[in-house]
Amino acid sequence: MIKSMTGFGRYEAVKDKMKIAVEMRAVNHRYLDIGIRIPKKLSNFESAIRTILKEYIQRGKVDVFVAYEDFSETECALCYNELLAEEYLKHLRQMAKMFQIPDDITVSTLARFPDVFTMREQDADETELKEVLEEAVRGAAELFVDSRTKEGENLKRDLVGKLDEMLTGVRFIEEHSPQIIEQYHEKLKAKVKELLGDKQLDDGRIAAEVTIYADKVCVDEEIVRLRSHIEAVKRNC
Repeated sequence: MIKSMTGFGRYEAVKDKMKIAVEMRAVNHRYLDIGIRIPKKLSNFESAIRTILKEYIQRGKVDVFVAYEDFSETECALCYNELLAEEYLKHLRQMAKMFQIPDDITVSTLARFPDVFTMREQDADETELKEVLEEAVRGAAELFVDSRTKEGENLKRDLVGKLDEMLTGVRFIEEHSPQIIEQYHEKLKAKVKELLGDKQLDDGRIAAEVTIYADKVCVDEEIVRLRSHIEAVKRNC
């Protein structure tokens, strides 16, 4: 089966509150050269992506683009730093005692100090993240291979058409080769007669010259070899 060296595939995998899109394209290259552009959040999976792609692609310069969208980014967890709050409270009471000022600290006052309460994005489940990424990579790779196969079929039809045209030319040469010898024979006789005038022609000498010429222009071996090569290419398409 002929496959084109160029190809394109794009696939989006969506699950719960995340979406991963993988797009890949390729051009001809002697070896397999995979370049991956991936968000930092998914960088740990780059090696896994390469392993998956090698199941589908053996050669070519392949560019892979991975996009990640997390719909849960607005869902953050509230974090309370108890040790920091305790430090703030301890130092505030020391200040009140040292400067002999009222200790009017309240919970709401303490809560407003930096980093006592912070908002943190909830981490995505790594197992789920890997599953969605693998689905997107395999989906894009399958579409990529399909595009190469379809383009390869078009190339095959074009190639077979050209090979058939060559076979037509081969048949034409086979049919007209004997006529070339006969035409040369007649031209040679006419030329010799023109040169000798009324003198008698040496038919044996002319026959020998025609034989030598026929041997020089004989293409039987080349025709057999060319036909064999054409048929072999067609069988392997």
